[in-house]
This record gives sequence, C-alpha cells and structure tokens, in this order.
Amino acid sequence: MENPSEIYKVTFLNQGKVYEVFVKQVYQSDLYGFIEIEDYVFNERSQVVVDPSEERLKTEFTDVRRSFIPMQAVIRIDEVEKTGVSKISSGDNVSPFPFSLVGGKPSPTPKGS
Repeated sequence: MENPSEIYKVTFLNQGKVYEVFVKQVYQSDLYGFIEIEDYVFNERSQVVVDPSEERLKTEFTDVRRSFIPMQAVIRIDEVEKTGVSKISSGDNVSPFPFSLVGGKPSPTPKGS
C-alpha cells in the first residue's frame, strides 16, 4: 500500500540540462524504456527571494499531469522526507548514459573459440 506522504526527488537530463523535481508518484511506464512521474510538488512557502529556476519549472510543468522520462535520462531517484527547491542546472559535469534501442545482431563467434 502506498503512503500518501511519500515524496520523491527525481534528477534527470533534459535537453542538456539537469532537472531536479519533487513528485508524489514514480513508477515504471507501460511505454518501454520510460518511467512516469506525476503529482509535482513545488515549495509554496512565501519568500522574499524567488528562485528563477524553480519558477521556470513551475511554469513548464503547470498543466502537466504526467511526464514520461526515458530511463537512460534518469540520474537518480530518492525518496525524501520533505520537498526542497526544484531546480535546473547546467549539467556540465554529467554525461548521458550511452544507450541505443536499435541494435544489430551479435557477431557469430568463430568455431573453436
């Protein structure tokens, strides 16, 4: 049974940037090679200083019910006790995992090997 207070921090690559978002739902998708995340959680506390990357994420995901993230784009998924600040960073020190859904046939091994 699912605990309604569970919050997950999902870190993934998107268009060369590292996205870090907080969601209530994470699961393997029926679409092969994807995970699904939904129920985005953003800090609603009133604060004088507004983080522009969190505001950009709020705007980007405001009408999104569910996102399908390619598994090779996922960097990390953590279950956390409370939400933090969602952010977008440059991703300069992160490389995408090499992955191809299109593969060739393996080369036959020579007899006697």
